[in-house]
Amino acid sequence: MKKILIADDSANWLSWHAQALRELAECRITLANSARQGYERVTAAMDEPYDIILTDMQMETDFAPLYAGEWLIKQIRFLNEYQNTEIFIISATSNIRQIAEKYGVDYIPKYACKDLAAYGKVFRTPV
Repeated sequence: MKKILIADDSANWLSWHAQALRELAECRITLANSARQGYERVTAAMDEPYDIILTDMQMETDFAPLYAGEWLIKQIRFLNEYQNTEIFIISATSNIRQIAEKYGVDYIPKYACKDLAAYGKVFRTPV
């Protein structure tokens, strides 16, 4: 069973993403309402790292000029335990593709999240 972390500052989006992922596959989901809380969850799970991490970009503003989600990705990349973790940006940010390419991660634009099929790439299965 996949272990997934979702970081987003919107309770509605956290709920939406978790529900969509659970409809596609059996998984264990942990939620974080900020990049900082996401990082706390990541470091607390070093013995059993997350398989997949989904993060919004625009959360708290403490990390300017980086987006909060971008900061989170950079922190995760420093951790050897997370070298095999798949990371997805889920954001309405207009430059989502460029940010994903910069960090070698995948992305799903938030507008596409209304379609359950968009989440299929998280599990690498067609929906």
